[in-house]
Order: sequence, then structure tokens, then C-alpha cells
Amino acid sequence: MIRRAAALPGQVAGAFARLDSHHLNGGQQLAVKYFAVAMVLFLAQLLFGLLAAIQFVWPGFLFDLVDFSVNRMVHINAMVVWMLYGFIGSVYWFLEDESGTEIAGLKWGETAFYVLTAAVTVVVLVYLLVQTGPGNDTTRWLINEGREYIEAPRWADIGIVAVMLVFFYNVAGTFAKGRWSGISGVLTLDLVALAGLYMAGMFYATNITVDQYWWWWVIHLWVEATWEVLVGCIMAWSLMKLLGARRRIVQTWLYIEVALMFGSGILGLGHHYFWIGTPDYWLAIGGFFSALEPIPLVAMVVHSIYDSGTHNFRSSNHPALAWIIAHTFGNFLGAGVWGFMHTLPQINLYTHGTQWSASHGHLAFFGAYATINIAFFYLAVQQWRGNVWMGGNLAHGWRWKWAMGLLNFGVLGMTVALLIAGYEQSFIERAVEGSTWSGYFAAQTHPWFVQSMVWRLVFGLMTLAGAVLLTWDLLTIGAGETRAALVIEPESPTGETGTVAAPAA
Repeated sequence: MIRRAAALPGQVAGAFARLDSHHLNGGQQLAVKYFAVAMVLFLAQLLFGLLAAIQFVWPGFLFDLVDFSVNRMVHINAMVVWMLYGFIGSVYWFLEDESGTEIAGLKWGETAFYVLTAAVTVVVLVYLLVQTGPGNDTTRWLINEGREYIEAPRWADIGIVAVMLVFFYNVAGTFAKGRWSGISGVLTLDLVALAGLYMAGMFYATNITVDQYWWWWVIHLWVEATWEVLVGCIMAWSLMKLLGARRRIVQTWLYIEVALMFGSGILGLGHHYFWIGTPDYWLAIGGFFSALEPIPLVAMVVHSIYDSGTHNFRSSNHPALAWIIAHTFGNFLGAGVWGFMHTLPQINLYTHGTQWSASHGHLAFFGAYATINIAFFYLAVQQWRGNVWMGGNLAHGWRWKWAMGLLNFGVLGMTVALLIAGYEQSFIERAVEGSTWSGYFAAQTHPWFVQSMVWRLVFGLMTLAGAVLLTWDLLTIGAGETRAALVIEPESPTGETGTVAAPAA
């Protein structure tokens, strides 16, 4: 038994080593490992979300085995972690191309990947097998921190920050020994915030108002600000790679996005302060600046359409391009429009804590973050197979189209179903019953709510079917393809014009 356990790390490393390809540089090989784990966690997110959706319809399902609270927790935490894996992988994917040199600490990056993956595995096993503990420091450090959305125990928090610091060292160190650009500058500064803001959630205060104040810094600024800027960097590079977009155009929009995101995002944080006892002036400040948050997202839409139109959609990777476009509009609708719908104080008074929030969360996280990660999965597969053609007349092209359709319509269907349930809660529980306990239970058992939960389950199954098809497509797309893709070299940071070359063969 001990000998088998001792051999396990080597076997795991050997399994990941089989993902290496001679078509990839060192950073890209590391990125593929991150993408592989991200896909596993993506499927886990959907599986546990589906279990939670079933329990909304049949509350006794798996009762006392895997309760709703555990399913929901694993569902949300898996989502956060797989998206983080996707972002880290995406940056490692283009790091050597953008900097013009090899990664400064590739071995450190590989070690951090295995440490993070082992830690995530342990945390998930504890969530499923231990689940709860007494309300003391031992539970907080080893089992569950007890804070919604960031339940990971304290040792895992420290590990995440350590991995982020290694990631930061690799990004900043690589650009420092190679070449800097507008994208690299924004990316490096954003990674400082990415590591720093997560630590805001590690304060522990016995006063629930103070505790919630710092908790929201992680939920709002870490996820909604630093992630958005990180996605902006990833998207800017991918547009140059996919469409040959000019660097000065994508960087200009990136700067505007950063200015508006941090200008509106930090003060817009006030829209979460309504209900935790902060002064009344936060109602006006938070409401006004929250309304500005969609503006940089509109800029991203203009950015994508303008650049794509200028270059006549030249791309030999249609799945990646389609998911980039899905990201652009999904980000605007999910994070922008859906978020704005219920963050003004006059509206939020009735919608806060209802299924409106879940409706916004589903569309926002999928539209803003899942889509861009999937686009990079397709970029990686294309290069992994030797930069093969993945444009028009692709063999079995129906798979990626159906996967994309099922995933997008499934998430959109869940969003609408949850919105109807949230509207019913706002009306029955808040407006009619005055936010009483009797009103809460009246809303939970109302036919509109129950029927909406059934439809959410139906569209959840559609989403899972899309994810399974996506997995199959990623494992097989481009296999046996003999046509070479266009070779698109992005414009260099020093101003050298990018090139679009015909396939070599």
C-alpha cells in the first residue's frame, strides 16, 4: 500500500507528460496541462450543479449523503477553480510568443501546477467525505472556512496565493528578460491585484458586517475586476492571433477597458454595501457607478466587431473564433445587462438574495469567462495537432456547432427560468408578504417557482449534454486533418507588422 502511494505522484506526472507535443513550446505544454484539469473541473461543476437542481425539484434526493448545501458548494467552487485554471493556462499559452523568450521559471510553474492540482483534489475530497466540523479554528483551517463562494479552508487559501505568486513571477520575469508590450504591462499589474485582492477574503472578524465587507472585496473586485482585465488581455492577444488584428487597436481598447473597469468597478462595489450597515451615501455611489460597469463591456463588443470586419474574418480556426464572439456578447449581456438589471438600489431592495442573483450569475460567468476559456481550448488543440486546418469544411464540424448550441441555449434557458423564479420571489416574498418567513416559504412553494425549477433542470441537462459533446469534440477535432492552417503572426510589440501566410503544404 505504502509503495503504491509513493509511486502515485510519478504515475500522475507520467499521465500529464503524455499530453506533451513537439508542436508546442514549454509554456504551451504547461498550458495544456492546465486546460486538461480545467475541463475535468468544468464537467464536475455541471454534474454537481445538476444534482443541486434535482434537489430543488425532489428535496429528498441523496438526502444525508450529499446534501444540497454540499452540491451547491462544490458546484460553485469547481466553477471558480476551473476558470482560474483556464486563465492561467491561457496566459502560459501566449507568454513565450508575446515576450519573445522562454519562460523564466518553467520548472517552478510546473511544480505549482502539481501542487495546486493536488490541493484541489484534497479540498474536494474533504468537501464530499467530511463536509462539516465544529465551529472552531480547526474547521476553518482544515475543513471549510464557512464563507459562501470561498469555502476553501485556510491552508488552501494560502496555497492559492502561493501559486499566484509563482505565476506572477513567471509572467513578470519572462517579460522582464524578453520584451514588454501594452498587453504585458496591463497583465502584470493585474496579476498583482489578482494575488493581493484574494487575501482580502482571509481576514477573519467576529463582527458579521466587517467580515462581509472584506468578503465582498473578493467576490466583487477579485472576480469582477481583476478577472475582467485578465480576460481583456487574453482576448486582445487571441484577436491578433485569430484575425491578425492590429496591436495598437486592441491595446487602445484594452487601456479604455482597464480605466473604466477600475474607475467604475471599485466605487461600484458599493452596490453590495446596501444591506450590511454601511452609510446611506453608498446607495447613490454604488448605484451610479454600478451603472457604468457595462460601458467597458460595450467597448469590447465594438472592439471585436471592428477588428473582425477590418480583416474580413480571416481565420482558420472557426470553433475558437465562434467562442470568442460568444464571449463578446455573453460578457455584455450576462455581466453587463443582467447585472445592471438588479443592482440599482430601488430594484435590488426586492431582488437581493433571490434567484435573480442566480440568473445573473449563470449568464455572467458563462458569458464572460467560460466562453473565452473554451476558445483557448480550441486554439490549443489546433496547435497541439500541428497547426492543422480547423476552418470551413472541417470533418465532423457538426460536433463543435452542436456543442456550442447546446451549451449556449442550455445556459440561456437556465438564466430565463431562474429569472422567472426570482421575479416570483420578489413579488410574493418581498412585495406582497413583506420579507417575512411566511412570505419566504409561500414564494418557495408557489407554482411559478416550482415550475421554473423544473425548467432549470431541463436546461441543465441540455447544458451537460453540450459539455459532453464538447469534450468529445476537443478529443477528436483535427485528427486525421492533412490541410495546414493559415500562419498568422501577430504584430510585434516593437511595431513590426504581423503577417498572414498561406499554409506551408
